[in-house]
Amino acid sequence: MLRLKIISPEKRIFDGDVNRVTVPGTLGEFEILVNHAPIISSLESGKVSYEIATGELKQLEIESGFVEVQKNVVSLCVEL
Repeated sequence: MLRLKIISPEKRIFDGDVNRVTVPGTLGEFEILVNHAPIISSLESGKVSYEIATGELKQLEIESGFVEVQKNVVSLCVEL
């Protein structure tokens, strides 16, 4: 299980457990799964999608941002 934290300058958007996360990296879209290697990447305009623990897929449209993955914690700081 991954812990996903999504924040914007205005508010906290999501903080909870997810099965996977897909983000629009500046070098292309990539998926983050459990035990992903540590990474920091910039994000470009596109959709962030994540599957919550119940299996439901959620999506969020972003303009830009950054993602950090470390020890099964995925932190997204995004502009909407």
